[in-house]
Amino acid sequence: MKKLDQSFWENRWVEGNTQWDIGQVSPPLKEIIDSLEDKNIRILIPGAGGAHEVIYLWEHGLKNIFVCDWAISAFENLFQKAPDFPKDQCLVCDFFDLNIEVDLILEQTFFCAIHPSLRPKYAEKTAELLSENGVLTGLFFASNFGFEGPPFGGYKEEYIAYFELYFTIDKIEIANNSILPRQGNELSFKFVRL
Repeated sequence: MKKLDQSFWENRWVEGNTQWDIGQVSPPLKEIIDSLEDKNIRILIPGAGGAHEVIYLWEHGLKNIFVCDWAISAFENLFQKAPDFPKDQCLVCDFFDLNIEVDLILEQTFFCAIHPSLRPKYAEKTAELLSENGVLTGLFFASNFGFEGPPFGGYKEEYIAYFELYFTIDKIEIANNSILPRQGNELSFKFVRL
């Protein structure tokens, strides 16, 4: 099994081995972001990735955004495209060591990047980080893959089992506007913290 640690992810960014990065805001996530009415909510995006969602949020007036990644190189696109984004809102650390409170966690490609053995811990940690009635929303893959990840796939029933301990399952369904290579294989979800 690969050791999915800070060195692993930093090397992926340095080598440009980032096939998960589609180069833009994912359409289902853009739809979620566009529906946000309160511009003052505190948002966490675990796993900076190319930071396309962070940049989009920032450009649309949401300023209380925190983004977490182990790999400092993951933030380069963010700093290049949004040079005024506050560096102290870029958290270079292990997600499981975070100690902040936010109102919304936007899940993009972080959950599928951690080893499946950590998924119960992820569900518990997201609930811990969210304020009362806080929301965890975003995308999960809707099938397993025929190779050792990352990315790691999964199924709707599996995800519900992890999260129903801490969240009301408001929605989990196949996204209707995924990019072509992911059509029919992304679950759009919204979980509300108990």
